[in-house]
Amino acid sequence: MPDHTFLTWPFFDDGHRSLARDLDAWAAAELPAIGHGDGGTLDETCRTLVRRLGEAGWLRWAVPAAYGGALPRLDVRSICLGRDTLARHNGLADFAFAMQGLGSGPISLFGSEEQRRRFLPRVAAGEAIAAFALSEADAGSDVGAMRTTARRDGRGGFVIDGEKAWISNAGLADHYVVFCRFPEAGEKGFAAFVVDADLPGCRVAGRVEVTAPHPLGTVAFESCHVGAEALIGEAGRGLRVALGTLDVFRSTVAAAALGFARRALDEAAAHVRERHAFGQPLADFQLTQARIAEMATAVDASALLVYRAAWTRDAGAERVTREAAMAKLYATEAAQRVVDDAVQLFGGRGVAVGETVERLYREVRSLRIYEGTSEIQKLVIAGQILKAGSGESAVGSG
Repeated sequence: MPDHTFLTWPFFDDGHRSLARDLDAWAAAELPAIGHGDGGTLDETCRTLVRRLGEAGWLRWAVPAAYGGALPRLDVRSICLGRDTLARHNGLADFAFAMQGLGSGPISLFGSEEQRRRFLPRVAAGEAIAAFALSEADAGSDVGAMRTTARRDGRGGFVIDGEKAWISNAGLADHYVVFCRFPEAGEKGFAAFVVDADLPGCRVAGRVEVTAPHPLGTVAFESCHVGAEALIGEAGRGLRVALGTLDVFRSTVAAAALGFARRALDEAAAHVRERHAFGQPLADFQLTQARIAEMATAVDASALLVYRAAWTRDAGAERVTREAAMAKLYATEAAQRVVDDAVQLFGGRGVAVGETVERLYREVRSLRIYEGTSEIQKLVIAGQILKAGSGESAVGSG
């Protein structure tokens, strides 16, 4: 039985509590029949999930109300609750939900009114699939090493050239938010553009198979012309768009890890009650009880950090760099341990393909890498602490 006692915490209001309970009931009823994208059905399953999430109204929490969303502005607690809940039921459903938010987040947060009206309603309805194209083969954690370029075409528009790697929804997306650099502008000359997937010069150069099925690939831009209306925010301030968006959505990665950990704990607790060894249930052994206690404590500690970060942002903080980094670092590392403990408690069954804990073991691993590795999160946290100790203001800084 899922533990919903955390919903009584003061981080949440009645709207959050209703969202979590209603989404949990919907996911339990609808997601088992959709599956996890195994057996060659990945793209079809992802499209189905986006459509069904849109039809049911859950994607409305990924965009502001003026453009088809549920609330006046992006509410990080709601997005975290969505990911926490969906990850517990189905990792691919969490992925579909998350990418609608992240792939349209730069438009919601920094886009023009025209961009918001054109793209966001279809994202909220599940009628268009969004993607966020920042990483490159040699520019993951080191965003400054980005090589994809944009140059002015002399007619008011821009020409994009380069490749983006490890891009979620590559080949499925209707639009990509693409981050580029202006070669003539030096290290700080970056820009963000919203690029329609069917534009000439935009193509998927390859797909990448990963441990847990997800649509990932390389997107190539070869003399891809976009108009001036495709520019998100100001030319030269693209990193502000990228980092500002990640500052909002990084806490939600931690929430997904939390959902995986919750499911692993539930599965392990049920298993040790039923499985007998040496004449008694596994649950009666003190070593089992110690492991369950450690797993449960890690889950609650993760939840506190996740929803502290989300509440801080929703309460009006311009940036939650430290809080979001702490949440992502702790929750993703803790989830890895919790899932591993669940596999251990299952014994041989834990590594059998088709078991829930085996699937969780594959799904949880990537969360310690994407949207900033654990190592990068440590550098971010230390930088914030040392900046505050030096007399500089770390509040609202990036």
